[in-house]
Amino acid sequence: MKSFRKELYFNFPTRRGLKNITREVQQTINESGIKEGLVLVNAMHITASVFINDDEAGLHHDYEVWLEKLVPEKPYSQYQHNGFEDNADAHLKRTVMGREVVCAITNGKLDFGTWEQIFYFEFDGKRNKRALIKIIGE
Repeated sequence: MKSFRKELYFNFPTRRGLKNITREVQQTINESGIKEGLVLVNAMHITASVFINDDEAGLHHDYEVWLEKLVPEKPYSQYQHNGFEDNADAHLKRTVMGREVVCAITNGKLDFGTWEQIFYFEFDGKRNKRALIKIIGE
């Protein structure tokens, strides 16, 4: 069995940002040479998420609105975590959206349903962040 590792780097100019990383994940699978196996993609920061869903602008807007209603950024004073940094909401949003995805690789391709795409969702941007891609298989 082979394994392959790569990191993706992000620096969103805003507090929150969403990026479709499906193309980068598939490129990494191609680089690995692995035809059958699994790929893990996970956020390497506790204020960001990796998840799978549809690449549709209305849905992306709905995530933003829903998460802000569920875990509002302000007032910062509502969270005991806030002190040195005002990012408690980002930690909680990440918990809701999840840390990682694991996907099947079949014939060297992501084995996805029709509309499935992989996203990196940043909740505390304006600094360097990264995600890990780890592939195992043959």
